[in-house]
Amino acid sequence: MQSGVMTGADATLPAGVLLAGGRARRMGGGDKALLTLGGQTLLARAIAALRPQVAALALSANGAAKRFAAYGLEVLADPVPDQPGPLAGILAGLLWARRAVPNATHLLSAPADTPLLPSDLVARLQAAAAGGLVCAGSSGRAHHAVALWPLRLAPALAVALERGERGVGAFAARHGATVAWYATGSVDPFFNVNTPEDLIAAAALLAGRSGAA
Repeated sequence: MQSGVMTGADATLPAGVLLAGGRARRMGGGDKALLTLGGQTLLARAIAALRPQVAALALSANGAAKRFAAYGLEVLADPVPDQPGPLAGILAGLLWARRAVPNATHLLSAPADTPLLPSDLVARLQAAAAGGLVCAGSSGRAHHAVALWPLRLAPALAVALERGERGVGAFAARHGATVAWYATGSVDPFFNVNTPEDLIAAAALLAGRSGAA
């Protein structure tokens, strides 16, 4: 399996992980990331947005890794049992980043079901981070799963998961997260697909963004 490492990558770029480990109950189960939007899967759209912004990119997902083989990313299973949610995927990414990108100090995380991710995400988060933890925000809401995580948080996150913590926002707040705010206009770049209705709405947003380009 390819690791998604960029040849000659800028040493200042973070590692990146796309989070696709959820059970997609509101979509009837299965892999949300493999749903099609505008002729491409949600996962393909997220990869296209993030690959130029990171030194290496991996996918957090449970189950058989071979179903994602076409995407050329290392697939990271949760390092803790019972699929406790995105915090486990972030921990998997933090642990992977240390070996995949030896010079990296941070990990970028983003849900794989977020098809409109901005091309300046890393630059904006790095500018706001001051070396710490920073997440993206829009429409008055912080998106804690779209964040730049210091790799040094891995031990604290492992302990939190062992103690039963599940909330990304609560963990991020406890570790001093700041927010890099985006203006949304007619399109929220962090719109994510949770339901069949969301997929229809995403198609309309995508069409609107293409029409405005």
